[in-house]
Amino acid sequence: MAARQLPRHGGALLAAVVMLLFGTPARAADVATDALEGRWLGTAGVPGREQIVVGLEFRRDDKGALKLYLTEPILNVFGAPNTGKFERDGDKVVVPDFAMTLTRDGDRLEGTYPGPNSRAVFARSASLPAAPVPPAVPKGPGPRWETRLNGQVFATPAVANGVVYVGSTGGVFNALKTSDGARLWTFAAGRPIYGEALVDGDAVYFVCDNGYLFKLARASGEEAWRYDLGDARVSRLPGHPAVYEWDWQAPKPVVADGVVYVGAGDGSVHAVDVATGAVRWRTTVAGRIRNTAALDATHVIVASTSGVVHALDRVTGKALWTHDTGAHVDTAPVLFDGKVVVGNRGFGLIALAADTGERAWRTYFWGSWVESTPRVVDGVLYIGASDLRRVSAIDPRDGSVLWRTDVFGWTWGTPLVTTDRIYVGAAGGKPYFIDHVASFTVLDRKTGAIVERWPLPEALGAYQWGIGGSLARDGDTIIATTFEGAVYGFPIRS
Repeated sequence: MAARQLPRHGGALLAAVVMLLFGTPARAADVATDALEGRWLGTAGVPGREQIVVGLEFRRDDKGALKLYLTEPILNVFGAPNTGKFERDGDKVVVPDFAMTLTRDGDRLEGTYPGPNSRAVFARSASLPAAPVPPAVPKGPGPRWETRLNGQVFATPAVANGVVYVGSTGGVFNALKTSDGARLWTFAAGRPIYGEALVDGDAVYFVCDNGYLFKLARASGEEAWRYDLGDARVSRLPGHPAVYEWDWQAPKPVVADGVVYVGAGDGSVHAVDVATGAVRWRTTVAGRIRNTAALDATHVIVASTSGVVHALDRVTGKALWTHDTGAHVDTAPVLFDGKVVVGNRGFGLIALAADTGERAWRTYFWGSWVESTPRVVDGVLYIGASDLRRVSAIDPRDGSVLWRTDVFGWTWGTPLVTTDRIYVGAAGGKPYFIDHVASFTVLDRKTGAIVERWPLPEALGAYQWGIGGSLARDGDTIIATTFEGAVYGFPIRS
């Protein structure tokens, strides 16, 4: 999400993209002879990591001012007019707010482009890329069953032993059968539930916007205890096309060695005794914590809306190190091979050394917020995006991109990876300056090619619809939840 005049998830790069428009009044004698005018097509990026296609068009308005229109297919921007400051010195053009500097040499433009400061080379072109349409691929079998809950569902479903556990914005926590969606029990928590539940042993844990961490009996839904996180007064601003502070998540509790670890909306991090619900320690950091903590033998690692990643001592809660990513962090930290990987609203996926917090690498998402928590399977990192609309396969050793696939919708959840397929839920929304459509999409794991795509219909009168959270699997069934309050059971097909 990104709020500005331009709505959400592209974030400040798109704000900058939309500030890119050149305006310089031209003398009458110059209008017909300016060598910049026309279309330019080229590439930007770093060889060996990722290079993208970029199109530029310089043309004059009815007042004779030279304007720039941007085409960046990877960010789903086509012929976008831009406004803002630029500097012109003969054949050299500089856009300070956009980190773009280009110099014309005959029929070539060369210089730097955001990426950040990626090398860019353009040549004259008769045409520029146009917006793609979803491909004609099989729909697949569709869901086996559908169950409607009493509110929107932002939360990722938790699945264990043939049961789905999930809450809604209607304040009810549900246990459903994965075989047919039938209700087994419900628990009235009283306020919206945005986060994924944790199933551990004979208990299920979840956080609620009334400020409590709940522990329930898995079999019956009976309350074992509740713990006051102290964030009941923390407000949310979910889903609106002109609100920057898009706040749609809540942390999943994590259990280790008889302790529940969980963050809260007031920036507090809690270690709670599993058996009694009593506090072991409590530490407060800046910003809201809306994502799940990562644990290793000595660390509890959390990230907040302040943009800072914090490593705390598991036993005491004492701060061990911090790293400022520079922008609001939405994704849960993921530990892999001695690194902590997080995505932020500064258009980056960032890897930090788990023992020191020093940055190991950063992969640019070309102006899109990174809302999806990554998953590493067999040495490959899979991740969704936001305005980028792509599911990406990335080498977690250095952040280089293996492939990206356009699934045509917001992919905020974590891709579900099987032996040879990747299952993805996507959301759509209107009005918005980039087209997004909702779907349940299946990709070939090796190539990223779309194998099947089940379209989810636009919800009448709603700004958003489709799948916002991650998918879950139980045997041969994949569970998906939607903003409209539906829980679906899709079959897995090899």
